[in-house]
Amino acid sequence: MRVPLVAGNWKMHKLIRESVEMVEALIPLVKNASGVEIVVCPPFTALSAVGQALQDSNIEQGAQDVFSEPEGAFTGAISVPMVLDTGSRWAIVGHSERRRVFRESDALLNEKLLAALDGGLKVMFCIGETLEEREAGEMEHVLERQLTNGLQSVPADQTGALVIAYEPVWAIGTGVNAEPNQAEEAHAFVRGILAQQLGQTTADGIRILYGGSVKPSNAAELMAQENIDGSLVGGASLNANDFAEIVLAAT
Repeated sequence: MRVPLVAGNWKMHKLIRESVEMVEALIPLVKNASGVEIVVCPPFTALSAVGQALQDSNIEQGAQDVFSEPEGAFTGAISVPMVLDTGSRWAIVGHSERRRVFRESDALLNEKLLAALDGGLKVMFCIGETLEEREAGEMEHVLERQLTNGLQSVPADQTGALVIAYEPVWAIGTGVNAEPNQAEEAHAFVRGILAQQLGQTTADGIRILYGGSVKPSNAAELMAQENIDGSLVGGASLNANDFAEIVLAAT
């Protein structure tokens, strides 16, 4: 039984005070939500303060990125121990904006994933095709490449801490989401690739989230699909009421 997971990626939004106010508003809205795991991913500057505010709640915290080395001369980088030190238990790795804007390669993302898992973080590993790739019929090739390269050398005993987030790049922040059948088709394909890499039993236990313009009005229909195990929410996660509605839709 795969427990649904709903995670909010705040991206480069909210100062420390605004971040704390956001989770203080969210906590009572979802305190009775059962059968769903909830994660918020504030900006790095707010992690420590939000982590304290989330104590004794049913909401976990994640970082939006993490570096592959534990320490050293890496200006601007945030290590796994630093993320854990803020009270975070999750990290996002491979978001399309990291791939596209920051030119992060499959090889680097694999290093980040392995470091995060080895260091004790749970990871949401993001994959997804661009509109051009989908229209060219390359979606499956792109997803297979990102998974094959990204999950290389992941130990079998660490797959329980791994979540895959399928986010079609053309649906992120555009207001255009994949239709439920489109999303389900992609998720089923992803689970098939996971089965080839990790074995069917392991693949059946890994949660696959959908991300890309998820909002209260479409969350329930998307998450009702057989292979969609929750959502990685962007813009709608910045509003406590909207995010709470999505969380409750997963229950």
